[in-house]
Parts: sequence; C-alpha cells; structure tokens
Amino acid sequence: MGTIKKGILGGFSGKVGTVVGSSWKGIAYMRSLPLKVKNPRTEPQMNQRSKFALSLSYLKPMTELLRVGWKLYAYKQSAFNAATSYMIANAIKGNYPNYSIDPTKVLISRGALTPAVNAMAIPVSGAINFEWDDNSGLSSAKPTDKALLAVVNTNKSEAVFNAAGAQRSETAQSLSMPANWTDDSVEVYMGFVSEDGREVANSVYLGSFTVA
Repeated sequence: MGTIKKGILGGFSGKVGTVVGSSWKGIAYMRSLPLKVKNPRTEPQMNQRSKFALSLSYLKPMTELLRVGWKLYAYKQSAFNAATSYMIANAIKGNYPNYSIDPTKVLISRGALTPAVNAMAIPVSGAINFEWDDNSGLSSAKPTDKALLAVVNTNKSEAVFNAAGAQRSETAQSLSMPANWTDDSVEVYMGFVSEDGREVANSVYLGSFTVA
C-alpha cells in the first residue's frame, strides 16, 4: 500500500493502483506499472518475429541502397522499414517455422518511373555484368536516369550494390564480386532513379546466378 506524505497533492511512496510513487534526491516522482503480457510468445507474435528476422537478414546489407530505392515511401517510417514491411507482406512464403524468401518478389526500389526493359545479368570471372535496353523517351524514362544495381549473397548475408550507377542511355555496367564469393549463389536486381533523385522505378529481378 502507498503512503501519501504531504496530503493528496504531495508526493507518496509505494504502489497506489497502477501507479508507483518514489523519490530521488528529494524529488518526488510517479511512474506507471509496466503492462503484464500473459504470453509474449504467442503464435502470431512468433510468426511476425520470424518473418521480420528473415527479412532483416536479406535487406540489412543493402540499407544504403534501400534509402534511395524506397525514399518515396519513407512517410512516417524509414525507407528501410518501408522495404521491410513490403517484403514481409509479399515476399515471405511457407508456414511457421519454415519460412523462406521468394527472391522474385523482393523489390530493392519502388516507384512510378519507367523500369528497365530487357535487362539481364551475365556472370563473368570476378564480376556480374548488367545489360539493358535504352528505353529513354518511353513514358517517364530519361537517358540520364541512374541504374540501381544489387547482388545479394543470402548464404553470407552480404550484398554488393551501386545506388548511383551508369545512366539508362549507357545500357551496361559491371559490378565486381568479392573473391570469397566464388561459386556462391546470388540473387540479382536492377532499378532506376532519376538524376535529381525525385523519381524511382520498380526494380526488376534478373535471376539467381553462381559467381564465377
């Protein structure tokens, strides 16, 4: 039971209902009791935590790229959180606890800018080469749009990316792969961002490849 020391408007010590009174260096203060969660490990909670952890392992290595690719959706949340929410809702398959990621449904960038056309990835010794058509002038596509390129190594939870790559009109770029990635399987993506950074295109999935 709490003890009120100076009348109803004074400080008190102990617990009164859902409030705890105490003092520090002569200053009286109150704090609310923490809410008690009967079962913090319910199935829905474990489902969500598992999906979040899986998404985090895939996206975290690309944090800087996602800040560009998802900047248009960073409203009342970070760009990274927007990408994570999308991934949890659209790119996780299976049932708890056996969830997995569908790489074909992951987006490294999202927006209304005209996306890449006929894009492809070609593994060569120590690198991944990207090629695409110059579709400048088609809808909102401009020759100065910058390529967003990403290669994700899920086994190592690492990624190689370029958030301001070659222009759309250049139709090609290469990304060097780490030496210790040789023979690893990787997932490859490509998007575009306008030169002024105000427009972003939905990324396209280019496939799964083995690093040469």
